[in-house]
Amino acid sequence: MTGPWVLAARPKTLPAAAAPVLVGAALAAFRGGFAPMPAAAALLGALLIQIATNLANDYFDFVKGADTDERVGPTRVTQAGLITPGAVRNAMVATLAAALVVGIYLVQVGGWPIVWIGVASLVCAVAYTGGPFPLGYHGLGDLFVFVFFGLIAVAGTVYVQMGTFPPEAWLAGAGIGAMSTAILVVNNLRDIDTDARAGKRTMAVRLGRVGTQVEYAWLWSVAGLVPAIGISAYEWPVWTLASWLGFGVAVPAMRRVWTHREPAELLPALAQTAAGLLVYAVGLSVGLLIG
Repeated sequence: MTGPWVLAARPKTLPAAAAPVLVGAALAAFRGGFAPMPAAAALLGALLIQIATNLANDYFDFVKGADTDERVGPTRVTQAGLITPGAVRNAMVATLAAALVVGIYLVQVGGWPIVWIGVASLVCAVAYTGGPFPLGYHGLGDLFVFVFFGLIAVAGTVYVQMGTFPPEAWLAGAGIGAMSTAILVVNNLRDIDTDARAGKRTMAVRLGRVGTQVEYAWLWSVAGLVPAIGISAYEWPVWTLASWLGFGVAVPAMRRVWTHREPAELLPALAQTAAGLLVYAVGLSVGLLIG
């Protein structure tokens, strides 16, 4: 039986944190700049920020009334009464503090750019569902995930190893960001009705069901274009097309997104999309390393 703190950390979401670091490390290695310690620190920092974001979501969604008994999806420990709200809030603060310690080391490696990236990441981890202007409640969650778990995560990983932000790092970040955002899109599509009733104006609520389904397909298309552009513009190895294997993993998810009738039918699509992201990231990374 899974313990409540493991449920609170939501381990199934952690590939979204690990994937950009994996790709950033592989891209640095491809360009002859791999540095193991900064790469490992970037991975640890990304995982801590993801866990802190999960804890913040669990806590703030409960206190704001967005998580109710009507919600369909993985267990939220605060709403389910498994852990007190105060304990979840304290764990969030402790996790952010641990991420800050990792960030201090990365600042010593990368300087001021890492200060700004780190501060923005820590603030947005809480501001996603907390604070006076929660991003997720105003339709900005998708943009947050694309930027921080895609563009910045990949480019930042490359930067702490090589000391530069090459354009191809932003390209790779766009692919990972699109896939990570697709996970959030499935989550928000599942919760579209309960979020709307709670006043949580996610992008899914704003776009509607069909618009969200189109967004999901569009994100997959963006991710698919990235390795092709990388091959033609930056001489990436043709092996990076192995990232397309991720599409095969997530074909059932695409089918569920377009044909589901009940929110519960999207639960497998959430796991399938996360698996697609992981396979996509591994394929892109292995392709770069082979090169």
